[in-house]
Amino acid sequence: MNGISRYSVTSATIRGAEAIPVTVEVIISTGMPGMSIVGMPDTAVYEARERVRAALKSCNFQVPGEKIVFNLAPGSVKKTGSGFDLPMAVALLAATKQIPTQHLKDKMIVGELSLDGCVKPAQGLVAFQMCAYKEGLDLLCAPTYNALSEKEEGNTVYSVSHLRALLEDELSCAPNYANNEAPHALDYADVGGHKLAKRAMQIAAAGNHGLLMMGPPGSGKTMLAQRLPSILPRLSPAEIAESSCIASIVGEPIESLLQGSRPFRSPHHSATLAGLIGGGNPVRPGEVSLAHNGVLMLDELSEFSHSVLQGLRQPIEDGKVSITRADGNVVMPAKFMLIAASNPCPCGYYGDEKISCTCTPSRIHAYQNRIGGPLIDRFDMFIDVWRSNFDDVVAGDATTSSEKLRGGVLAARAFAFERFKNTSLHDRTENAVSVLMEQCMMDAKTTRYFKHHAQLHLLSGRGIMRTLRVARTIADLELSDRVLEKHIAEALTLRLRLSSTGKQEIA
Repeated sequence: MNGISRYSVTSATIRGAEAIPVTVEVIISTGMPGMSIVGMPDTAVYEARERVRAALKSCNFQVPGEKIVFNLAPGSVKKTGSGFDLPMAVALLAATKQIPTQHLKDKMIVGELSLDGCVKPAQGLVAFQMCAYKEGLDLLCAPTYNALSEKEEGNTVYSVSHLRALLEDELSCAPNYANNEAPHALDYADVGGHKLAKRAMQIAAAGNHGLLMMGPPGSGKTMLAQRLPSILPRLSPAEIAESSCIASIVGEPIESLLQGSRPFRSPHHSATLAGLIGGGNPVRPGEVSLAHNGVLMLDELSEFSHSVLQGLRQPIEDGKVSITRADGNVVMPAKFMLIAASNPCPCGYYGDEKISCTCTPSRIHAYQNRIGGPLIDRFDMFIDVWRSNFDDVVAGDATTSSEKLRGGVLAARAFAFERFKNTSLHDRTENAVSVLMEQCMMDAKTTRYFKHHAQLHLLSGRGIMRTLRVARTIADLELSDRVLEKHIAEALTLRLRLSSTGKQEIA
């Protein structure tokens, strides 16, 4: 080949919980024969040289025996993953005029190559689709489906199963994702008894409140938490895009998310800080981001590492995770409902009426204090969950099915939305106490009642605000414009874990 040949295509790389565009440039010039890659490639990208060379030869394309240099721009961003195989091969073939270039116009190209030239999907399908849409491009990738077709009209996904498909006159369009089957969900009708716990679950679902359950082993804490998504509203199109984008980046199935089911994550108590919050090199989303727009369930809360639990404090307050690295900050979304369960003591039977606890008071306090006061204070509600009797377990409870509870949740949320529209407030997420007081619209008697109990139980500023939010949600469930004394009383009971004697228990 005489002279210098150049070509460039657009691709993308994953950074945190999103994909960012990358320009893949190739230049073929005189010099020592070889293929090199510049632009901060990681090991997977650097190994693309051998995959691209083998794939081209397997498809009977010519590999120039000259100096080939690939540049991944911008050079200041680290490039990761195997998705650069296809754009590098395409750029090389276009530069050497071995394929027509009309297929490459206005397209973002992502895909991994096998040694025989087959195109395999790269991890992060939805993230790449969203990035292509933002850049005004179509996506060219391995055979798949268009996950965002209903939200992003005009964003076309083209599929190629093999490198030689680029020689064809037309490329095939990926079909839109379609699944009309209702996703299977666990039902609260299967859980016998626990009427008060189900009531707490409904309040939590209606107002996105954090809930901590304590009780002996086998009392049903995990069963109650697992069924929470069944009473939550379906994901909106925007939420589907956000949640499925994060899940696709880490290689999790996204079919249930595309059907509108809210994510439910339940990591094991051996999870590391990077696994729960996010991190690594390159930075990847953790469980809190995978639970975005859904539920994060922490079972056996007291068994988690103390440092890991304290890392939850910022995501709970801010709804996002900010991870700082030498090359900059990575911000990932993390708006989730936090549901946790724990045994009350090491043996698990503190407070049980039928099985005696073998733990000393000091061990009980030490076990519960492993959670940490700052994290405990960030839960809106606390409930005790005791074992149901034999008849309740066997019979179930169809009177409090998920369908019935979900109806109340949807009605409460709709009522809250309409109520907010009729106020002078400008931001529903405003956290000022004055805003909460305006939303509650309490009369003087109810205000005095709340003040008395807040002072009596030494509620912190955060405790006062969270109690007001729970009371406002309880009023919404009753379709009441005003928060009444009974709503405050129920919210205080859920906040303080009052026993039947009125004494505040260990929290």
